[in-house]
Amino acid sequence: MNEAPSESELDWVLILAPFRKDADYIAASLREQNLVVRHSQAEEGFVHSLSLSPGVIIITHEALNPPVVATIAGHLASQPDWSEVPIIILLEKSAPLARIRGQLERFWPSARLLFHTRPIARLELVNSVQTNLLVRLRQKQVRDAIEREVELRLELNHRIKNILASVTSIFQMTRRGASSAEELAADFTGRLQALSNVHTAVFEAGGEEVSLSSVIAMTVAPYNTGGLSRINFNGPDVFISRTSATTIALCLHELTTNAIKYGALSQKDGIVDVTWSISAEVSPVFSLNWTETGGPAVAEPTRQGYGTKYVRSALASLFGAAPAITFAPAGLTCHAVGPLERLQQ
Repeated sequence: MNEAPSESELDWVLILAPFRKDADYIAASLREQNLVVRHSQAEEGFVHSLSLSPGVIIITHEALNPPVVATIAGHLASQPDWSEVPIIILLEKSAPLARIRGQLERFWPSARLLFHTRPIARLELVNSVQTNLLVRLRQKQVRDAIEREVELRLELNHRIKNILASVTSIFQMTRRGASSAEELAADFTGRLQALSNVHTAVFEAGGEEVSLSSVIAMTVAPYNTGGLSRINFNGPDVFISRTSATTIALCLHELTTNAIKYGALSQKDGIVDVTWSISAEVSPVFSLNWTETGGPAVAEPTRQGYGTKYVRSALASLFGAAPAITFAPAGLTCHAVGPLERLQQ
């Protein structure tokens, strides 16, 4: 009988024992400790089970034939750098341990090999398996940390590029309207300070809640100086969590950057309207809208950029439903809606 592995990877045991009683005995010993087990007698089933990424492999002496050794070698060769698969080999008392160890270390250089002589006490086997599952858990944590670090680096790189793009755009907008170097310096400094205020409002708020109106006002302020209103905003004041405010500010930043590069803000007469509303229900629903007009004709891009991916993902996580982003010819629109309660948590 073959039991399916649990939903979490690396935390289950794969057994290869050609003699049925051996496989059943080992599996029963481990299941008594609530460990998830798969065992296989056929090579085809073993290959499939390997593809599911077991946490620990247990193999008996008589299963160590050339095809199996080669199959496991192929599996190990496909493992990422962080993975060191624990393989427990159950040998007969008379087995030439040194020779077998040398051969397997040559064929499986990236494995964590552990040898036990049969008969093996249940407690010894269970302890060995549990210890090595813990090793796999630590390896998985290292993997997750590495992946998160890579993700953060990519995100940081993207953020820096967008900030530099926004700073460049703010400078160009300021330069076109400046009549002197002194005026240019003053206006440009003021706009950069307004951009900085967004971070201050969101990340250094005294309490757990932040005024959405103030966050949006400071987010769009760099584009609304000198009597020009490039980004209009309107909606009831509401207090939301700092995390939600950060998400909305970053999404508006992404949308603004896109509008500067390709949309309404790339044209001198283009404008953006940011509106939000709250329904008068027992469980209020919050709605946020971004609408661009006066820009170049818009067409759906052939490839979704990082900024659009971020906006979709971030707003979906915040509102509990994916936003509707429409590349209408008249201008891009983004509509997000969800329970107000989610923004205040």
